Amino acid sequence: MVILRYESGNVISPKVHGIGILAIGSHLENHGAALPIDTDSKIAVYIGLQASLITGAKFLGVLYAATEYPHINHGVHLKPEDLVNKQLIPTLKSAKKCLNLDTIVLVNGHGGNLPIKDYLNDINEKTGLNIVFNNKIVEIEGSHAGTGEISIGALLGFLDVSKIKEHTDFDKYPEVGMVGFKEAREIDAGIDKGARQIEQLGVSVDMNLGETLLEAAIVDVINDVKKIVNEY
Repeated sequence: MVILRYESGNVISPKVHGIGILAIGSHLENHGAALPIDTDSKIAVYIGLQASLITGAKFLGVLYAATEYPHINHGVHLKPEDLVNKQLIPTLKSAKKCLNLDTIVLVNGHGGNLPIKDYLNDINEKTGLNIVFNNKIVEIEGSHAGTGEISIGALLGFLDVSKIKEHTDFDKYPEVGMVGFKEAREIDAGIDKGARQIEQLGVSVDMNLGETLLEAAIVDVINDVKKIVNEY
């Protein structure tokens, strides 16, 4: 039997090997003209991987599917219960079995995945894993496909700068800022506020903002990992 050297390498503690980091985003969701349809997944993966490199926690990649609220229709998504039971739980069970994990940090990059939080106790019971839901980047990046995501996209290299002007053609790209989503704006005051800002100010590239947003999100995931280690 091989004895693994869990203390080797740049890890914050040998205990960190019991922690997995799984990115969850959305691969099939419109983000205007300048950002790709898998923007949320790319951002979540970057944050999760960087936190893994810094702490030593196991990076588990990205979940392929996502969910969304029924009043927001800008992509291809599963119902929350299908996402949890058919995609997330089997993925977590496999990770636990293969890597002997006890805790998973879900790094969320897609606001529509928030309903997963309602299933955390059920996920815990069915997988035997402690689940931490990190939603920091969603909380701070601002409107959908707005300046925050535009700036992150520019920093990470997946923004098409030539399409910035076209990006705010709301008739063609109603999902930008959710400006053209009447029902969503009526239901959610926060969405409406963000949409109004996009209508008035448009979008722009701010590399400093992109860096600040990513750094804050990465630090938040790192802090989650450190807290888990300290509680062992």
